[in-house]
Order: sequence, then C-alpha cells, then structure tokens
Amino acid sequence: MSKYNPYDNVIKTIEEVATLLKYKPSEYEMLKHPERELKVSFPVTMDDGTLKVFEGFRVQHSTIRGPGKGGVRFHQDVNADEVRALSAWMTFKCAVANIPYGGAKGGVVCDPMKLSDSELNRITRAFTNGIAPIIGPERDIPAPDVGSNPQTMAWMMDAFSKLKGYTVNGVVTGKPVTLGGSLGRGDATGRGVSFTVNNIFAKLNIPLKGTTAVVQGMGNVGSVSARLIHESGMKVIAVSDVSGAIYKEDGLNIPEILEYLSKDKRNLLDGYKGEGLKRISNEELLELDTTLLIPAALENQINDGNADRIKAKVVVEAANGPCTVEADEILKKKGVVVVPDILANAGGVIVSYFEWVQNIQRLAWTEERVNTELKHLIDLAFENVWNSAKEYDVALRKGAYIVAIKRIVDSMKLRGV
Repeated sequence: MSKYNPYDNVIKTIEEVATLLKYKPSEYEMLKHPERELKVSFPVTMDDGTLKVFEGFRVQHSTIRGPGKGGVRFHQDVNADEVRALSAWMTFKCAVANIPYGGAKGGVVCDPMKLSDSELNRITRAFTNGIAPIIGPERDIPAPDVGSNPQTMAWMMDAFSKLKGYTVNGVVTGKPVTLGGSLGRGDATGRGVSFTVNNIFAKLNIPLKGTTAVVQGMGNVGSVSARLIHESGMKVIAVSDVSGAIYKEDGLNIPEILEYLSKDKRNLLDGYKGEGLKRISNEELLELDTTLLIPAALENQINDGNADRIKAKVVVEAANGPCTVEADEILKKKGVVVVPDILANAGGVIVSYFEWVQNIQRLAWTEERVNTELKHLIDLAFENVWNSAKEYDVALRKGAYIVAIKRIVDSMKLRGV
C-alpha cells in the first residue's frame, strides 16, 4: 500500500475536476493552496502538577464564499497534512451544500481518552488563546470533530469571550443549547447521512426495509446514523469502534447497544455482552457482504490495499476522506456506488450554519424547523450532485466536486480574484 497523504487526494481531485470543466490553471490554482495555516505550541499544567507542551493547528483553506468553517479534532495522530486536507474538504462541502462559508479545520495532538476533564478544559482554553487572532464569528467558526464535543465548544466560547471582554456565542457552533447551541445539532451529521441513504436508495430502486447495513465507527456520527437507518427498517448486521467490531447475521439490537455505550463515555463495544454476537476486526467489518457500508471513523479506511475486497453495493461516507483516490477507481470498476463525504456528511455543517444564524439574530429555532430545513438542503444538494454526475458521466464524487468547484470559481471571478 502506498504512503498516504490526504492532501495529495485533495490536489488530485481538484486537478481532475478542473480538467473536466476545462478551466485554465489560473482559474483554480488558488484552491490547491490554503490561505492561512497557523501552528501553535502551548504549555498546560497536568493534574499531577507536571508541565506538558501540546501542539495544535488551525488551517483556513478558503474564505472566498464566507468565513472559514470547520471542526477541531483532538486526536493523538493529528498532523498538518491531515488538518490541511480536512480544511479543503470543508471548503467543498460548504459549496456543495450552498451555504455561505469557506473551509477551515483545527486539531490538537492529544489522546482525549487518557485525559481528565480538567486537563481537557485547560488544553482547550490554551489552544483557543493560541488561535484567537484568526477566529471569530466573521472570520472562522470552529465546531466539534473527532475527540471533541459540545463541552469542548463551551470552553472555547468562554475562553474567546474572556479575551474579548463580552460573551461571543457565535464564535463556535455545536455548543450546548443553554449557551446558544441549536436544537438538532447533536444528531445533524448522522441525520444528514440517513437522508442521503434514503436519497441514494431511492435513485437505485433499493428498498430500505430488511436491507443489510454495516457501520464502521460508533462515535456521534456513526451511532446516530445506525439508530436512524435501524429505525427506517434496515438490518444493521455489524458496527465497530476503536476496541473492535461486533457482527450478527440476523441484525444487531441497535437501541440496546446505544444505551450501553451512552451509560459511560468510556464504554466500548468490547464490553458489550449481547446475545449471538461474533467479534471481528475493523478490517473484517469493512469486507462484510452487505448492501450498505457507512464508514464513520477516520480517513484512509478503504484504500488500494483493501478496496478490491469490499463487497458492499453502496458506500455512504459519513467520515471525512474514508476512501482514497486509488480506492475510488477500484470501487468504480467493481460497480460500487460511493456517495462522497462532502455530500453525505454535510448535515453537521448545515445545522452549524443554522446555529450561527440563530446566534447572530438572537433567535432560537424549534427542532422541527431545524430538521425540516436540513432535509431541504440535503435533498437539494443530492439532486444537484446526482444531476451533475449524470451530465458529465462521472461518479458521484466528481459530480459533487464539479458542483463545488464551479461555485467557488464563479465566486472568485465575481470578486475579481
């Protein structure tokens, strides 16, 4: 398997789609280079009194269509190339969803599972102080990502507000509702994935009821996706997390699994004792015979080393970048339909946009309005991508990038860039 750099995937996709659109290099060259990258190092006092220095990143890929938007990832393997790629994917995701944002992303190199809440609080505040000069409601709005959550956003908002001298609710999204967060935000990405599953199955004339599904990753996005597709009648036969995977041919008890995982944030699937389970590896899970596969973990999960063994008929990317460019080509030859991340998991950033709008207007929407508006934008984005893919006779990923890059290049031209 070749060495993986996620930003190489971004560059290759941009160049391929720009060629399809017959753009001159001068029209898209800017998209290959992030506008701004900030690396920060900051000391934090640990619970045992020792001092440890952490590293963090904030990358703003493009602000042509609006303020930067993107999550903050707390993970031990965070690096500059990963954050750079994630920020670019946010640029295209916001353009596909047609919301007035550019793309940004952040990350802190740490393992949140090994840190206490008080240590995470101090790390979050120190990181926020480090990136404060380049974020804000009009500049760049962070949100939760892998390893972070609404509590993290509350700490970020408070740290930024203390620097400003007044409360700035709109500096982050994904906050607790009490602090100006939006109803429906917690389920938004997973709900968007479920809407996308409904849309692609309708196009392919595949019934939902009784159809098999596999979900890799039972974090926020994967667990909500699993719950909603289970409620729609699909048979979820396998799920996984960092501790491994569980499989049951006639379908897992998803509500029971979710109840177990939610009892304690440190509960993992290796401690779940349901009946009739078979324990398998994450690698085996990806290669199960299923109609639907939802990768909802990290990037580079389906690559040139395992793509030829994928048996799913439809892959809906709930994670960012789970399929490499090389895997895309292999899956296409096998007839596997891949719904790309920048469409499938756009629900989170769409409802983040709704939260930001509510903060600016000092209003609060009902959850029903949030979910209705979310479905409208996801369905509209899906139709645009589907039609673009058909028009250019390409796979859905390229269809999505055609929609996105057209909108961004048009914006650059209108602004005179």
